[in-house]
Amino acid sequence: MKPSEFSRRVNEHASALKAYAVYLTQEREEANDLLQETYLKAFSNYQKFTEDTNIKGWLYTIMKNTFINNYRRNVKRNTFLDNSDSGYYLDSVSHSSDNGASTKLALEDINAAISALPKDLKEAFMMNYTGYKYQEIADHFDIPIGTVKTRIHLARQVLKKKLRDYGVSFGLTA
Repeated sequence: MKPSEFSRRVNEHASALKAYAVYLTQEREEANDLLQETYLKAFSNYQKFTEDTNIKGWLYTIMKNTFINNYRRNVKRNTFLDNSDSGYYLDSVSHSSDNGASTKLALEDINAAISALPKDLKEAFMMNYTGYKYQEIADHFDIPIGTVKTRIHLARQVLKKKLRDYGVSFGLTA
């Protein structure tokens, strides 16, 4: 594939990539940085892209991996090692300790909310969550792709409503 054709195909997904960057970072400026870094990596490695594969999925994977790597780098940057005899790790951002109980409770609530979904919504949602594409889900259940999209959307809306308090506590919703 020629660089100009690759560039054209990447630019077709610019708005979707921007939306995904905002979703990951929850902040416009960080999203712009993530988007630029994704483009840089994609264009630097365009020769590794196989022409018959899904370019949008390839770009999303680059973006997601870049986001995760940046997050890990920031966590490491904000952690100090105490060189005293006790040798504790100190987190410069937060001085509180967490025993994981709140995470366990949140996970239990999330699993309970998913389990409470109607069967048709839960099955479509979980297949999508585990990585199946809409068309694969539609083929599996032998239903139209629009029905799959509706079921997943409805499942997300129900979960969003049931788990609203967690979104507020994590600063994701108002």
